[in-house]
Amino acid sequence: MDELDTEPPLVVVPGADPSARQLCFAWGPAEVLVCETLFGRAGQGGRCCRALTGSIAGTGEGAPSSSRVFVVRRDQDIYIQTLRKLFNESHGIFMGLQRSEEELAGKSRKAQLVQVSKNYRSVIRACMEDMHQAAVSTRDPALQGQYSTQVSILSAMELIWNLCEILFVEAAAAGPLLLRLLDWVRLHVCDVDSMVREVLSSESPSKHKLFWNVVDVFVLQGRMDEARHLLSKEASANPTSMNMYKILDDLMKKMPVPSLGNTQTLTELELKWQHWHEECQRYLQDGTFASNPHMESICKILLGDEEAILEKKELMTTWYHFLVTRLLYSHPTVKPLELRFYAQSSMDLFLGGESSPEPLDLILMAAFEFEMHQVIKECSIVLSNWWFVAHLTDLLDHCKLLQSHNLYFGSNMREFLLLEYASGLFSHHSLWQLGVDYFDHCPEYGRVYLELHIERIPLSTEQKALKVLRICEQRQMHEQVRSICKIMAMKALRNNRLGSALSWSIRAKDAAFATLISDRFLKDYCERGCFSDLDLIDNLGPSMLLSDRLTFLGKYREFHRLYGEKRFPEAARLLLTLMTAHIAPCSFWMTLLTDALPLLEQKEVIFSAEQTYELMRCLEDLTAGNPDKQKFQDDDVETTKVEMLRLALARNLARVIVKEGTVEGS
Repeated sequence: MDELDTEPPLVVVPGADPSARQLCFAWGPAEVLVCETLFGRAGQGGRCCRALTGSIAGTGEGAPSSSRVFVVRRDQDIYIQTLRKLFNESHGIFMGLQRSEEELAGKSRKAQLVQVSKNYRSVIRACMEDMHQAAVSTRDPALQGQYSTQVSILSAMELIWNLCEILFVEAAAAGPLLLRLLDWVRLHVCDVDSMVREVLSSESPSKHKLFWNVVDVFVLQGRMDEARHLLSKEASANPTSMNMYKILDDLMKKMPVPSLGNTQTLTELELKWQHWHEECQRYLQDGTFASNPHMESICKILLGDEEAILEKKELMTTWYHFLVTRLLYSHPTVKPLELRFYAQSSMDLFLGGESSPEPLDLILMAAFEFEMHQVIKECSIVLSNWWFVAHLTDLLDHCKLLQSHNLYFGSNMREFLLLEYASGLFSHHSLWQLGVDYFDHCPEYGRVYLELHIERIPLSTEQKALKVLRICEQRQMHEQVRSICKIMAMKALRNNRLGSALSWSIRAKDAAFATLISDRFLKDYCERGCFSDLDLIDNLGPSMLLSDRLTFLGKYREFHRLYGEKRFPEAARLLLTLMTAHIAPCSFWMTLLTDALPLLEQKEVIFSAEQTYELMRCLEDLTAGNPDKQKFQDDDVETTKVEMLRLALARNLARVIVKEGTVEGS
């Protein structure tokens, strides 16, 4: 079990002064709200807040005139526009890796994982180039500094990732390992490139003051063909050195190097290298290059002379460049597990006690020691976001390198880091959609995290709400679906958009809320005399069965449609059914009876005697059972309606009796 870090790092909130006032805070899923209180610095509360905000200089006598609120985000990088490419494109690579997990095996699988790693690196490099271009083009010094910092961070990320790719993903064996490390150094140690361009672009490169520095750089990086090409210019310009040049050129040409293929065994390479090394030693001892210090120095480098190599310290700039050069000329068949010893001694020799290792040095050293968990831990501490460790750990997990490492709180390292990264994405207004897929591929806690985070997404528009809803429905997250629909229904209701509110409540299958909105529709109808959102109400279908009130609304609208189509008998039957089934609210009975008036006054008898008696009973129930009977009787309008209804019903009953008696008599 790993030890817990006892002291978390302090976070300094610019502008906040915990020495003057107590600070209070509230935790969010991806950020913390910190606010100043009206209380002075005293008691335990102030000390607790100091742990959060850190120490800030200044005493600040007296309370400020106003309190401020600070938002402390744990993953600020996701808000940098130029890093969007990193998050978006790496998401596609991540998803491709998850889908292809079981497709290939053996060497094919290994080649596939190496290609995935290279794809991640290409995204880092593309993002770094964009950031560099942004730094060059901006005129704002603050932005320029921010972009330059990000370029440095991305460069370090690619450097670490590339080394992990060589050592862990590709797991290069002795021989090819050195070639990969040479490529790594050439790609990432670019400080000398401008010097090389300056010398090569001059009219007479061999006369340039930096000529020998460039030759040394080529030799230190194992770029023998380029070094020989430059030396040929020196030989042409100085015929007296022709003999020395030919000997040195021949030594450089014959230098044995490992091959990526299986053309020679390590034993054969070591024998060839030993003979070549002895030949270099002989020429040096014979004083062949004594008259030319530059060529003599190159010969010493070829022999792996550490002092001669360290003399070129300024050209190498880093201890890991020195390490690879040292291996190239002293131990080209180094085995992976031997790297740790050479790496530690190389760093000690290069730094020489003059300076202490930087965090990047410690990360690279952990990689050379094959302590991948330490690499991930150090990167988590040093780097400014979770992107790097989450994706690198996922890749290493697919390489079957992390299976034995579980964390003390239940989840494995891969899942923990993916959860942290995805949680950060969810605090962004659009990148949260990427976070969904990362949660999907965390089998243990991913769904729980997704449920918690998706409920906190601000549903600013219906389009965004539908997007969130579709995600929840695809994953059978029924509680979240209901919650989202209720939120959107309430928003629509507050804005008096009844159709939208009803649609969301039906989707949420919320009978109580559907009843409430149906009542609002009916109230609006009573006030305006017409329905809004007819398309929705006309097409409720089986959804109207969600609640009695919604059923009534749908059927009542159907009554109006039948009446408009002059299908009076059907309309009359439906109207009577609505009243006798007791699904209509009592407050709406008078409206229904009033709707019967035009049917009662039709030339053709619509209601039968039995139906007319039912209407009479409903009218009497309404007038007799109304709790506000006195108020009802004092209302002239209502009294007039009742009298008109009684008259219409009596007249209709008389007409029905006459009609039915005539029919029976005939």
